[in-house]
Amino acid sequence: MRAVVASEPGGPEALYVTDLPDLTPEPGQVLIEVAAAGLNRADLLQRQGFYPPPPGVSAVIGMEVSGTVSAVGDGVEAWQVGDEVCALLAGGGYASQVVAPAGQVMPVPAGVSLIEAAALPEVACTVWSNVFMIGSLRQHESFLVHGGAGGIGTMAIQLAHQLGARVFTTAGTPEKRALCSALGADVVIDYREETFEDVIADQTEGRGVDVILDNMGAKYLTRNISALADSGRLVIIGLQGGTTAELDINALMRKRAAVIGTTLRSRSVEGKSAICASVVANVWPLVEAGDVKPIIDVVMPFDDVADAHRRMEGGEHSGKILLRL
Repeated sequence: MRAVVASEPGGPEALYVTDLPDLTPEPGQVLIEVAAAGLNRADLLQRQGFYPPPPGVSAVIGMEVSGTVSAVGDGVEAWQVGDEVCALLAGGGYASQVVAPAGQVMPVPAGVSLIEAAALPEVACTVWSNVFMIGSLRQHESFLVHGGAGGIGTMAIQLAHQLGARVFTTAGTPEKRALCSALGADVVIDYREETFEDVIADQTEGRGVDVILDNMGAKYLTRNISALADSGRLVIIGLQGGTTAELDINALMRKRAAVIGTTLRSRSVEGKSAICASVVANVWPLVEAGDVKPIIDVVMPFDDVADAHRRMEGGEHSGKILLRL
């Protein structure tokens, strides 16, 4: 099989395509011939040597794919050869073949092409698990997601809007802010010119928002807590703004608020399978109805993986970047 590997930790130039041995599914696994793979921020960190795969997981980068089932391991009854699927992975996605636990394989939603489906597993599972299963966002509550024009942000805006929340988001350019509004964001904040916690205080008459999905970590910790409502939930899923910050516990206690740090990649197979099942039950119907859609920035050839990483690092993209095999 063809796969992307890194010659050593470094920049995009360290990535290259090579041949590796073909894969065989073990019991409980599904072998997928890959049509497309999605890029994620974690891929950049792994390439740089900062985010190694969990023990026993392929060193090949990539955490989501779409494709066609080509074989199944013993004990797998839910999938058959020829099924068109997408899958959530702990690694191995930048390849012409992947194996995935059967519970982390999902059908391609009706109305979505096989290529487009590669844009769905990571963002749908991340947003659904963190905003709704962990953050418990409910109808008529308010919600803030940072980086609304990114892959996570575009999915979070759509799902929160469809499920009846008031949606706040941040974005840095007029084009990205327009996209966020079109997807259902009620208040779009220019983080380069405005202070998001001040805008939220003004828009909510000082109440704050009920749930925040944050990818910045330390840089925004104090400001996020300021923007929370009483009994609010701050769910941190990324560390783009650093790992260490001072927490005013008194401010947290006065609001009876919660700060929750979580990752998806290191969860158990059972945990990720439960999330995938919940996504299929709750998110896929919205996708099939056309109410929620994958937002794709560009589909690039597999051999242009280094340029795909450069595009993501440049930060000018909106939505998902995909690699097509």
